[in-house]
Amino acid sequence: MKKFISFGEHLRALREEISLSLREVADEIGIDPSLLAKIERNERQPTKQLIKQIASFFKTDEKELQNEFLSAQIAYKILDEEADLTILKAAEKKVSYYKTIRNG
Repeated sequence: MKKFISFGEHLRALREEISLSLREVADEIGIDPSLLAKIERNERQPTKQLIKQIASFFKTDEKELQNEFLSAQIAYKILDEEADLTILKAAEKKVSYYKTIRNG
């Protein structure tokens, strides 16, 4: 069974797996170490471009990291709004609808 962790925890695990410091990874991906620390603590959100850089550096699947980040955002939003999971079904229908509009 997969253990669910936050995006930041996943990022920290990737970094620790190869025994690099925050500063070393931050230097390699071109960001400030304090920003990387905040992302690892889930205090800041990475941009799509930063997720791409992180995936490239750690040689991991960009789409998987993006999905992990977005699913965490959705989960936090549902928790914050004290909504139930039926909202996910409604969102799924809206995504399908928006795709048909976008694709003409």
